[in-house]
Amino acid sequence: MDTPTSRENSPHYAWGAVCDGWRLLDSGDLTVIEESVPPGAAERRHFHRFARQFFYVLEGEATLEIEGREHRVTKHQGIEVAPGQHHQFLNRSTTDVTFLVISSPATKGDRHEDSP
Repeated sequence: MDTPTSRENSPHYAWGAVCDGWRLLDSGDLTVIEESVPPGAAERRHFHRFARQFFYVLEGEATLEIEGREHRVTKHQGIEVAPGQHHQFLNRSTTDVTFLVISSPATKGDRHEDSP
């Protein structure tokens, strides 16, 4: 694609009732998604059998729990989640967290939620 991509021209979706995502790049072998998560929100703990992911914080402070260990990730920091690793993104801060999640291959059909 020869046109710059942004929130304004990318498909939007909502998740977790209060979170937003924008699919900046969505191909079979790579996705780049920008997401915004308000204070107190979190995704459900899950894993991907095939996809490797990289979470990169643009604004705010996130908590990423990976295999039972919590990692604080702040602005301009990132963390990798390998295939098969159970993980959960949480916003325990008092401000919104905006971040990129880059996945290879794409995660469509490869998300497996942990049992409650």
